[in-house]
Amino acid sequence: MRTLRQTASALARRTTSAVEALDASLAAIDTDLAHGGATYTHVDREAARDAASSSDAFRERGYVPSALAGVPISVKDLFDVKGQVTTAGSRILRGAAPAVRDAAAIARLREAGAVFVGRTNMSEFAFSGLGLNPHYGTPVNPCDASRLAGGSSSGAATSVALGHVAAALGTDTGGSARIPAAFCGLVGFKPTARRVPLDGVVPLSTSFDSIGPIARSVDCCALIDSVISAQALDTAPRPLTGLRFGVTSDYVADELDETVSTAFNRAVGMLRRAGACVEHFAFPELHEVAGRLPLAGITAVQAWAWHREHVARNADGYDPRVLKRLRAGEGRSAADYIELLAARERFVRAARMRLAKFDAWLMPTVAIVPPRISSVEHDDEAFFALNAKVLRNPGVVNYMDGCALTLPCHDEDELPVGLSICGSALADASILAIGRSVEALLHANTHAVTA
Repeated sequence: MRTLRQTASALARRTTSAVEALDASLAAIDTDLAHGGATYTHVDREAARDAASSSDAFRERGYVPSALAGVPISVKDLFDVKGQVTTAGSRILRGAAPAVRDAAAIARLREAGAVFVGRTNMSEFAFSGLGLNPHYGTPVNPCDASRLAGGSSSGAATSVALGHVAAALGTDTGGSARIPAAFCGLVGFKPTARRVPLDGVVPLSTSFDSIGPIARSVDCCALIDSVISAQALDTAPRPLTGLRFGVTSDYVADELDETVSTAFNRAVGMLRRAGACVEHFAFPELHEVAGRLPLAGITAVQAWAWHREHVARNADGYDPRVLKRLRAGEGRSAADYIELLAARERFVRAARMRLAKFDAWLMPTVAIVPPRISSVEHDDEAFFALNAKVLRNPGVVNYMDGCALTLPCHDEDELPVGLSICGSALADASILAIGRSVEALLHANTHAVTA
């Protein structure tokens, strides 16, 4: 599957049509299904064909609402799509009534002309960074089928990596879009949470939930973001010379896999040689996050508030690992919760101060390479330990109310590794602009090495 811009160009030149693009998408999906793939919870072929046919008819009449018009897109099974059941990767919502209206982000993509091919699989209720799902199967990593694709937007990432779609719409509460993007060698963007409305999305944590794309390029992510946020940001590439990047050894650099450490340091070296200023700085407030785990605490309390009635009626229908994490919020007092919110506010202020002098903060997106499925499939202790480690770095950005972009920075003979370019709240335009330049640098160096 091409990038969004390449697909849009082919449609504009009439070298393909929306129906033909959809046919290719569905053929790739069928191949995946034939090999036991678990990328989707539902593929709506009839609605997709109607949308593609309408897109072609509109194009013939000269109406092309955006670069997304006629382009196949997948949607995480957390979003309401009119006429479809939103199961959020669960068993307990299978019998729910179909949505009567689109989620706000879906409505904007539909108005832009995107063609929705299916609902992608995910960690149940988005409450895991690893991507296992006992109800619909676990999407495997396209780079190595013995390894996890990452979560919670697991199917979103595999739908792009396997060439089913040009881009996928995911969510990110503690890394749920960036983790699978990093694990699958893709680009993922977590915008400032308030920029994209959450109407029509099954919530996990109202303090941290964000909506963002997974795709093959920064440009794809910027195009999707401009539609779902209804904001036309200036994301033109910025010269790397003179940019100031911050790097910290506190917390986010602890216990990195050798492959991750090597790839991250190599990327930082490339930026230095390209003329960027890379400065190591102290960020001691990160250890408060590690010590008290307020992100997990706030998420558990807010998630429990939504789930408690479902748990009372059908606790046995939940993934036991998800249920255990949900119940962590059950016993929290109002005073505990208020303290957690106050701790978060302190951290937001501290992060803003620490990052003020930098154009962006760099970190490995995930501390480890994609884990083997066998290492966590039947071992709860290993599952919870790895889940915490995978969520550690990206969760910091949600906690500080920031935005972040993950780019693949590994060599072709290495397992996927993500480089995160992070900023404070509402620095989205700058992060995407810098991301374009960093992406070009990494791409040029990768091709120079393999040429």
